Amino acid sequence: MKMKESGKIEGEVVGTTEVGEVEEKRETAYEAVRRLGSSNAVVVFSISGCCMCHVVKQLLFGLGVGPTIVELDKEKYGSEMQSVLYQLAGGQHSVPAVFVGGKFLGGIETLMASHINGTLVPLLKAAGALWL
Repeated sequence: MKMKESGKIEGEVVGTTEVGEVEEKRETAYEAVRRLGSSNAVVVFSISGCCMCHVVKQLLFGLGVGPTIVELDKEKYGSEMQSVLYQLAGGQHSVPAVFVGGKFLGGIETLMASHINGTLVPLLKAAGALWL
């Protein structure tokens, strides 16, 4: 499957079965999260209307970062990707989930702690999300 710029996953035809049905090569939810998480310097997996997701986005925008935002409730396979994020977070809240430099940083608690202790800005600079 391929992810369009709009965030939609589409299939790639790889053959047909005996009855002529089209087979599709499917990207797993883990692969989609991994690819999207490394697609930009900062990526936020979010759900529309989630107040904690809003806080994360506002903090990043306030620092001058333009993150890629993936709204899971608007994605065809969003619930599957949310399950992967839940596992990455160690059974904690699955959203917001923040990736910096292609690596999973964590959720709002980790982001806020990094901001408060002064490690967030250097991390964002190292990932190429901030130039100052």
